[in-house]
Amino acid sequence: MTRSPRLSGYAAFAAVLSAAGLPIYIHAPQVYAAEYGVSLGAMGGVLFALRLFDLVQDPALGWLASAVRRYQGVSVIIGGTVMGLGMLGLFAVAPPIAPIWWFALTLSLVFSAFSFLTIAFYARGIATAGALSGEGHLHLARWRETGALLGVCTASVLPTVLGAAGLPDYAGFAVIFAVAVVAAVWLMRREWGREARIASQGFGPVLRDSVALRLLVVALANAAPVAVSSTLFLFFVESRLDAPGWEGPLLLLFFLAAAGAAPVWGRIAEARGAKRTLLAAMGLAIVSFGFALTLRAGDVAAFAAICIASGAAVGADLTLLPAMFARRMARVAPEGSEGFALWSFAQKVTLAFAAIALLPLLESVGFQTGTDNSARALWTLSLLYAAVPCVLKLVAMAVLVATPIEET
Repeated sequence: MTRSPRLSGYAAFAAVLSAAGLPIYIHAPQVYAAEYGVSLGAMGGVLFALRLFDLVQDPALGWLASAVRRYQGVSVIIGGTVMGLGMLGLFAVAPPIAPIWWFALTLSLVFSAFSFLTIAFYARGIATAGALSGEGHLHLARWRETGALLGVCTASVLPTVLGAAGLPDYAGFAVIFAVAVVAAVWLMRREWGREARIASQGFGPVLRDSVALRLLVVALANAAPVAVSSTLFLFFVESRLDAPGWEGPLLLLFFLAAAGAAPVWGRIAEARGAKRTLLAAMGLAIVSFGFALTLRAGDVAAFAAICIASGAAVGADLTLLPAMFARRMARVAPEGSEGFALWSFAQKVTLAFAAIALLPLLESVGFQTGTDNSARALWTLSLLYAAVPCVLKLVAMAVLVATPIEET
C-alpha cells in the first residue's frame, strides 16, 4: 500500500527554507552595516560574487541531488547541519576575521546548503504531487508555499520581537532557526526517497522544452521585483518614510497578507486557470508598487495598505508559478533535480543583481543608513524601490502571456 504524503512536513520544511532565503537579504546587510561598519557597496559585491558562483554551483548541486537520491535522508541531514551552522556563524558569532570576509564565508555556507536543500525538496514534490488526487501540483503548492510564507513572516520579524522582549535579537534568531531546521528535517524524515526511481536525464530535456525555458524566464523576471523591494525595504521605511521602528510590523503585515492570500489564489487557479490568475495578481502588484512612488515622510498608513496589496500579489507568485513549473517538469523531466537546479538559480540570481546594482547606486548618490539624506538620495531610493519593480513585472507579464500553458 502506498503511504500518503505528510503535507504538514512539506509546509514545515518550506518554512525553514524560506527563513534562510529572503530574510537574509533583509537582515544581514543591515546588521553588518550598523554593527560592523561594512559598506553597502562591499556587501553588494559579495552577494553578487556568491550568485555568480551559483552559475557553476547550482547545476552541480542539481547533479548531486540526482546522484544521491537513494540517500536523500542522509544528504538532507548534512545540508541542514551546514545551513544551521552557517546561520549561527553569520548572526550569533562575532567575526573572528575581517567582518566582510566573515560575511562572505558564513553566507556561502548558508547559500550552498540552501541551494541543495531547495533543489532536493522541490524535486521531491514532483513525485508527491503525482500521488495526490485532483490537481496535485496546486494542492501541494498551497501547503508548501503557505508554509514558506509563514516562515518568511516569522524570520522577518523575529529579531525585532526578541529585541523588544530584552533578548538577543539576531543571535536569538540564529539559534531558533537552527532548532527549527532540526524539527523540519525530522518531520520530513519519511518522505525522502519515496518512489524516487526515475533515472536522471540531465539538463537536456529542460533546456530543449520551450515552455520550460519560458517559465524559467518568467521566474527570473518575476523574482526581480521581490529582490529589489526586499533589498531596499528597511532603507525605504527608515529613510523615505522616516519611520524607524515600523520595519518589523510592516514586514509582518506584508508577509501575512501573502500567506493569507496564497491558498485563496490556489483555489481560484483551480477554478479559473493558473495562468489567468497569476496575470491578475501581477497586475495587482504593479498598481500597488506604483502608489509607493508617491509616498513621503510619515505616510506609514498608506504604505501599510500597499504592503497588504503587494503582499497578496506575492502570495500568487510564490504559489502558482512553482506549481506551473513542477507540472511541466512532471512531463519533460520527471526526476526533477536538474530542472529545479535551474529554477533555484533563476530565483536567486535576481537577488544578486539587485544587491550589486542597487546598493552601490544608493551609495553613489550619498545615501547612508541611519542619517539624514538629501532629497536626491531619497528620490533615488523611491525610484529604485517603487518604479523598477513595476517595469520588471511588466516584462514578466509579457513573457507569461506568450507562454502556452496547459491548464488541465
